[in-house]
Amino acid sequence: MALKTFLIALVVVSIVVASAMATEHLVGDDQGWKLKFDYNAWAESKEFHVGDKLTVFKYKEGVHNVYRADLTAFQNCAPGANVEPLTTGNDVIELKSPGKKWYFCGINNHCDQGMKVAVNVLSSSPGSSAAFGISPSKFVAMMVAAFSMFLIIIP
Repeated sequence: MALKTFLIALVVVSIVVASAMATEHLVGDDQGWKLKFDYNAWAESKEFHVGDKLTVFKYKEGVHNVYRADLTAFQNCAPGANVEPLTTGNDVIELKSPGKKWYFCGINNHCDQGMKVAVNVLSSSPGSSAAFGISPSKFVAMMVAAFSMFLIIIP
């Protein structure tokens, strides 16, 4: 009976925790999306995974914007043809696929002044300990939560 209860708890907690484990990255942390900030250092200090919930660009509306770019557009600080900027000041980008992703501000020469960021989105390999397609660190957190639930349910 205890094993059955544990397995049920593990499945329920795994489903709930796996969906809640997505990371929300605030670009620039508490500094937001602005001039005179080292976005390269910021991105290098983070780990991005497919399934991470969002990347959020926060700025005063009308002062900046965000273009999604390919490598050439990013290097040249020039948006591609028919690419519309995000302009709300609270722009959200979901990280849906692995690989390099590039973003920059297209206002005046902000991009040339360093207002651009490249992130490398990782995927969990099928053979890793990352169950449900989540990163190993998130898997460990999920297992700790499941074990805690087990301790609560089973006296």
